[in-house]
Formats: sequence, structure tokens, C-alpha cells
Amino acid sequence: MTIWGVEPGELLRLMQAHLLLSGCAVLAAIVIGIPIAIWASHDARVRGVLLAAISLAQTIPGLALLALFYPMLLLLAQATGWPIPALGFLPALLALSIYALLPIVRNGVAAISGIDPAIVEAADGLGMSKRQKLRLVELPLSAPVILAGIRTAAVWTIGTATLATTIGQPSLGDLIFSGLQTENWQRVLLGCFAAAALALFVDFSLAIVEAGLKARAKWKIGAGLALIGAAAFAVLFASPGGNASARERVVVVGAKNFSEQYILAQLIERRLHAAGYRTERRDNLGSTIAYRALGAGDIDVYVDYSGTLWATILERTDNPPAEEVLDILTRELARRDGVKLEGSLGFENAYAFAMKGDRARSLGIEDLGDLAAQAPQLRLASDLEFLSRPEWEAVSQAYGMRFADERSYSPTFMYRALESGEADAISAFSSDGRIAANDLVTLDDTQGALPGYDAVLLLGRSAASDPEFVDALKPLVGAIGIDLMREANWMVDRDDDKRSPAEAAEWLDGQIE
Repeated sequence: MTIWGVEPGELLRLMQAHLLLSGCAVLAAIVIGIPIAIWASHDARVRGVLLAAISLAQTIPGLALLALFYPMLLLLAQATGWPIPALGFLPALLALSIYALLPIVRNGVAAISGIDPAIVEAADGLGMSKRQKLRLVELPLSAPVILAGIRTAAVWTIGTATLATTIGQPSLGDLIFSGLQTENWQRVLLGCFAAAALALFVDFSLAIVEAGLKARAKWKIGAGLALIGAAAFAVLFASPGGNASARERVVVVGAKNFSEQYILAQLIERRLHAAGYRTERRDNLGSTIAYRALGAGDIDVYVDYSGTLWATILERTDNPPAEEVLDILTRELARRDGVKLEGSLGFENAYAFAMKGDRARSLGIEDLGDLAAQAPQLRLASDLEFLSRPEWEAVSQAYGMRFADERSYSPTFMYRALESGEADAISAFSSDGRIAANDLVTLDDTQGALPGYDAVLLLGRSAASDPEFVDALKPLVGAIGIDLMREANWMVDRDDDKRSPAEAAEWLDGQIE
């Protein structure tokens, strides 16, 4: 039985992870924010500075704030030698805690500063110390307003926590992001509804506590806290199920943010499960984050592409033959970062500029030189990374490529932009089944500006040193041809008779055997 195509165990696991992350972030913001609010409310000199600093942090887009903590923690780990986890829970916790501070601090300052001066004078007249006045007068009177700020922070945090999936932290965003990339709208809606349900539940529980504080009704306060306690119990003790195994170590499989990566990650998991390993997934990672996470030991295995590693990781601009590229990558990645390139899977997923067949023929465009000549009148749609990558710079320099408009999309919507006429050309992927299915043509790179993109299996230090782990995945090397990969991709990306990445991986696994 599934819920809109999602296994109940997967949904429960993601809800637990989402609620745990959000709850810890809000709790951290409370512990930090309330003392800051008390300090700021009693010291007008620091009030403006503190509120301005917290408000400034709030203006940083949530996705950017989450992403910034990864390199910061990675540098800190490298500088100190401490085993600081730079991917997943910790960076997400830090970013979300900062996001939750503003409503708590602002409400706290407003509540304490707004207490009737006559009440404060009466407390002074009774000879109360500052600590007694805070504990017996200021905090009780301001508690409902502070709790209203906590309610706002909780709802914000639960919503923003869906973005944590981009830095490897499981959340309900896993359903949303993967659903967007594969156009599985049921997964998107389920992720949205589940996140909204969590936010409404937490807000309702805190509203009961807030009403109890206002009315001095202990039973209401207890009822609200009991609901929150029940949620905490579910997070800590309910079992989401999963793959049983005698092995203790959990292997982390990484994936980037498009269909092919989801399929290959599922394929890797199938092979590891068959070998008796327990696995976790870190999906929707950017190219640089995925590789750094592998080198840092935050993930154990993922599939990357030789051209990406060549240009982005080694920062090479030359374009030698494919075999030479793989030889150099194998040596350099092992020497620099302890990463093992196990081998090519057997197909190439290269960047390739594509257009609708009829549009290219009507304009007389057959190669990138032809495209460059007409680019000032055309619009380009790219994936989220391409326009900031060395490959785009190489193409721009080699052909003098300048488009009238250049926009970035998630891969799925990039193809939609071309289909709808909002773009004239896209930075496509050569293993994508949508190229043939949508009558697209890929344009020849006559200057050789784009490197090869063999799909390669990368292992971290721990995985590479485990012979059983290597043996479980080694049969994949050289076993997946371009036609097989295109067919698997098209299973997930097609509009009718759509399959899930897990189903496509199962089919692909059967073809390999």
C-alpha cells in the first residue's frame, strides 16, 4: 500500500526527520533568542544593533543561508582537525535557528518594553531585584506575546526546512524536489500537504499553550504541552521501518538533482542492499557540494561525470581524449582527496546544446557556430548550474556565444521552456530520453569546447577500503550503455505511463543482469 505512490515508511521517516530538525532549530532559537530579547529590552544602546543584525540575517534567502554553512563548516573541520559534520543536520540546524530568531527576539523586546511603567515602578517599590522583577513580573506578563513569536518562528521554520534537502538533510523537501524534477506532482503535493499539516499541528498546539498563559488556565497549558510531547515521542520512538541488516554502519548514497541521478542512486542502493548494507540517501546535491561531501566522508558513494570533475574540481581548461581524462582523474582525485574513481559506467551524459528540430532547420542551424551567429536574437534556457560553470565560459569564448536572454531552470522546467517556446535553445544532457522523444536535435561542437562526460562511479575513503562494498558495485562498471540509460531516464520523465526512479532502477538492474 502506498500514499500517492510513496511508501508509508518513507513518508514517516521524512516527517520524523523534518519535525526533529524543525523542533531542534526552534528550541535553539528560543534558548538564544529570549536572553537576547531580555538584554535588548533593558539596554536601548544595543537594541537597534541587535535587531538590525537579526533582521539582516532574515533577508538572506533560505536556500543561500543553508548552502553557506556547508563550506563554512568544512573549512572549520579542516582548520581544527575536528570531525565536524559539514553536510546534513548540523548546517541545516544552524541556518534554520538563525531564521527562527527574528520573531522570537522582536516579540520578546516588544513585550518586555511594552509593560506598563506603573507595574515596573510598583515592583521597584517592593524592593525587587532585577532578577526577581524579570522572573516574577516581566516574563509572566510578556509570556503570551513571546509565545506568539515562537508560533510564528515554528511555522516559518517548518516551511523553510523543506530546503534542507539541498544540503543532504532528509526532510519533506525530498518529496517536493524529486517530484519537481520527475514531474511527479503527487509527490510534490504530498510533501507540501505533509509540511503544512506539521506546521498546523505545531501552531495549534502552541496556540493552546498561548491561550492558557493569557487565561492563567493550567489545564490548557498542559494540554498544549502534551500534544507537543506526543509529537516529540513520535519523532524519537516511532519506527519508520526500512532495510533490515546485520551490518551496523549506514552507507550514505549521494545524488544530484535530476532523474538520471535518482535512478542511479536507487540502483546503487539495490546492489548494496543485496550485499547486506543499510543505506541512507542524500539527494539534490550540487556538483561541488556532492564531491566535497564525498571527500569529507559525509557521503560514501555517488555518480559524477568526467567533464564536471575535470572542469570544476581539477579546474582544467584543456580537452584531451576521454581515456586520458579518466586516467588523470583517477590519479588526481585519489592523491588530492582520497576519492576512488572505480570506473566508467559505460555511457556518457555530456552537455549538448539542443533545439527543436523544426526550429533549428528553419533557421539553418546545425552546429554551435551557426547557433552563435544567431544567438543575439535567441533565448537560452540552461540547468541551474550551467551558466556559472567553466564549460559555459569555454563555449562562450570559443564561439563568441551571446544570447538575447539567458535563464536558469531546474532540468525538468528547462525542457518545458523549450517546448512552450519560452526558449529557443537549451543546455541539454546527451543521455536524456527526452531528446529523441521530443524531436530535439543536438548541435555539433565543431571547436571541441565541451569535454567528455563519462558517468563514473566515485567512492569515498571508507567505502573504497571495504572489499565487500567494492565487490557489490564493481559489476556496474562498463555495464550501462547509453541506450539503456536513455530508456531508464525516459521511463521517469515521460508524461504518460510514468515510472518512479525506483521502478526504473529495478528495470535497469534487470537489464544489467
